[in-house]
Amino acid sequence: MLLFLFLSLVFFPSPFSFSKPGRPLPPANQALTFRPRLSSLFMTYPTLTSLAPSLPSFAVSKTLLSSPSSTTTSTPLSPSDISTCRSLQHLDLSQNLLTGNLPHTLADLPNLRYLDLTGNNFSGDIPDTFARFQKLEVISLVYNLLDGIIPPFLGNISTLKMLNLSYNPFTPGRIPPELGNLANLEVLWLTECNLNGEIPDSLSRLKKLTDLDLAFNNLAGSIPSSLTELTSIVQIELYNNSLTGELPRGMGKLTELRRLDASMNQLTGSIPDELCRLPLESLNLYENRFTGSLPPSIADSPNLYELRLFRNGLTGELPQNLGKNAALRWLDVSNNHFSGQIPASLCENGELEEILMIYNSFSGQIPETLSQCRSLTRVRLGYNRLSGEVPTGFWGLPHVSLFELVNNSLSGPISQTIAGITLTGTYRRKSGFLANLSEFSGSENRFSGSLPGSIVNLKELGSLDLHGNALSGELPDGVNSWKKMNELNLASNALSGKIPDGIGGMSVLNYLDLSNNRLSGKIPPGLQNLRLNQLNLSNNRLSGEIPPLFAKEMYKSSFIGNPGLCGDIEGLCDGRGGGRGRGYAWLMRSIFLLAVLVLIVGVVWFYFKYRNFKKARAVEKSKWTLISFHKLGFSEYEILDCLDEDNVIGSGLSGKVYKVVLSNGEAVAVKKLWGGVKKQSDDVDVEKGQVIQDDGFDAEVSTLGKIRHKNIVKLWCCCTNRDYKLLVYEYMPNGSLGDLLHSNKGEYAYTLRVNEKSDIYSFGVVILELVTGKRPVDPEYGEKDLVKWVCTTLDQKGVDHVIDPKLDSCFKEEICKILNIGILCTSPLPINRPSMRRVVKMLQEIGAENLSMIAKKDGKLTPYYYEDTSDHGSVA
Repeated sequence: MLLFLFLSLVFFPSPFSFSKPGRPLPPANQALTFRPRLSSLFMTYPTLTSLAPSLPSFAVSKTLLSSPSSTTTSTPLSPSDISTCRSLQHLDLSQNLLTGNLPHTLADLPNLRYLDLTGNNFSGDIPDTFARFQKLEVISLVYNLLDGIIPPFLGNISTLKMLNLSYNPFTPGRIPPELGNLANLEVLWLTECNLNGEIPDSLSRLKKLTDLDLAFNNLAGSIPSSLTELTSIVQIELYNNSLTGELPRGMGKLTELRRLDASMNQLTGSIPDELCRLPLESLNLYENRFTGSLPPSIADSPNLYELRLFRNGLTGELPQNLGKNAALRWLDVSNNHFSGQIPASLCENGELEEILMIYNSFSGQIPETLSQCRSLTRVRLGYNRLSGEVPTGFWGLPHVSLFELVNNSLSGPISQTIAGITLTGTYRRKSGFLANLSEFSGSENRFSGSLPGSIVNLKELGSLDLHGNALSGELPDGVNSWKKMNELNLASNALSGKIPDGIGGMSVLNYLDLSNNRLSGKIPPGLQNLRLNQLNLSNNRLSGEIPPLFAKEMYKSSFIGNPGLCGDIEGLCDGRGGGRGRGYAWLMRSIFLLAVLVLIVGVVWFYFKYRNFKKARAVEKSKWTLISFHKLGFSEYEILDCLDEDNVIGSGLSGKVYKVVLSNGEAVAVKKLWGGVKKQSDDVDVEKGQVIQDDGFDAEVSTLGKIRHKNIVKLWCCCTNRDYKLLVYEYMPNGSLGDLLHSNKGEYAYTLRVNEKSDIYSFGVVILELVTGKRPVDPEYGEKDLVKWVCTTLDQKGVDHVIDPKLDSCFKEEICKILNIGILCTSPLPINRPSMRRVVKMLQEIGAENLSMIAKKDGKLTPYYYEDTSDHGSVA
């Protein structure tokens, strides 16, 4: 009745404006992963405003339409109420919580021209009565839960100018060829509608079509040449499908085409010259299999502002006049085989914001003109063959948020103006430098000279990585101002002087590598104040005593190669080493003198031992006590007979692990624990120097003996005597876990190499399991896994449908942040995942925020966490 009262009000005019999610832009560092449209900008198409000028209308958009007692309860739309509005021409009920089936009586409104039900929860089929619309020009059912098929009878609504069914979980099916009958259609959006099969030739009959969007489906086959008959088309979006073959011939006939996005498919062949001769504004062909060179004609377009071709097999040089005739803003040609020099004209119109060229073979110097391009925000020229000095102005570009020159042959000093550039973070002018600079990475080049003293003014700096250069001089004073420094890597340079005492004041530092330099003097005692996960001061000229906290065998590799260092670590101090050498020589002489006596005693001992061996073994077996947790098909004697060195498959401080093949052919794993009190060298608290008494046997028996879970190895039984304790487990053969990870559901299916980023992916899956309460692979996901299910559910339903309802809602903000970290760790490209140090830092920050306050937020959660760009990349 509430809806009926609304519809009974006087009709008021509502201007026509329908917004569409724009093509997904690349992430902050490089567009090698896909960002869902929900997080993209919306673009308005004013050319369609003439479709509904001042029509009698009813609009309740962006309102929670529900019962008076609750503002969040979904409500169905009453067909009987709607059908009474015979004069209604414009109906907008978008962005509400309407549920149920679409009212079949909507088609009984004889004058309805505009119907917008976007962003509701309608489900079921599109009613067959919709074929009776007499004057309908616009129908938008975007972001609902429609799960039937896309009905062919929609091709009977001959008056339609816009048909938008995007983002609905339709039953998988083909594009109805009958849609080609809509002779007046100008806009056709079928984004993410579960479409498969080939694009029908019948769409070529849509002569008035200006915008075709079939992205995010499972379309296969080649792009039909019949689409070149769409002479009115302005924008074509086919990205994220499974299209194959070459771009069709005849694209030169599409004289109105301005924007083409066929990225993320399996297209092959070369980029047609006739396509590049069109006055294009945006061309996106990234993540395909294109080969050959980029036609020089692309540089002649007067309106080209976006060119993204990364992750193909393109070769040759870029057109040297690229950017001269158009105000180019975004250029990404990363991960190809381009060579030659970087065109000097890229920023000739002064609007270039992103230049991404990593993983190519560009050579020569960085053009001086780019050092004057003050509009630049991202510069990625790493992993090329660039040489010469970096132009001075390049170090001081005012708005740069990402600056990567890694793995080139660049030389020269790092300018003092570096404090005027932001490498990650946002630009903010404060006393002449950027206060938000968080990361600077320029490793593996030939930079020389000393570190600029002004760099210590960057108080927000969290990571400084300049390893593998030719830097010299002393470390600058004032490093204690880096209160947020988490990682400092200056290894493999020619730095000299002392390690600054202030380094102990960098309270959050957990990674310090100053190895392979010429540093001298003592190690600052203040280093003991830090909680370092990684410390490397090896191969320098340090001297004196090692601070007590680090004078332990576990830190030996951190100090080797410093002849003057002394401490309680064997082999570090020359003087002590010599004394130990003499001691070893004396010991060897003593052993030689006793050799004959030992040999005689040994032979006698062996004789008596061997004679009593079988008898002792029988006595030993009789002293074993067996405790079983499952029905056994073997005895303890069968286990004991196989505990010899040939069956050892692992060993550790607590004992050894054997593989025992039973008489029935089955295998078990036997863990043999040493009895008695552990030696001090086995379990020592490195912080307090205390022996830790830990009975691992009791812990494992009390826990695993009660567990019944298909993903946890089964504890069959335990055997004990006075000296030893045995745990008999179900045997898990090597490779079982690997088989899972390399299956088509696993992360490692995308790479042939397991590395740190693979471990981070696994850690991210664990986070997602904890937050969602779901398993990594489940029939509920269909063709997806847990990672894809999380992203899709966030996109379509929001965070509340992802988080495990058993988790306490008062910690929702912290849970959402941890969910973001899990999504970041499971990025499709390993190079885009953060380092484990970064993950630890983000988790620590969440914990610190939780101690200070608990905040709640409304709205949808974006499935992407924008973290420091150094942890991102563009290749697997």
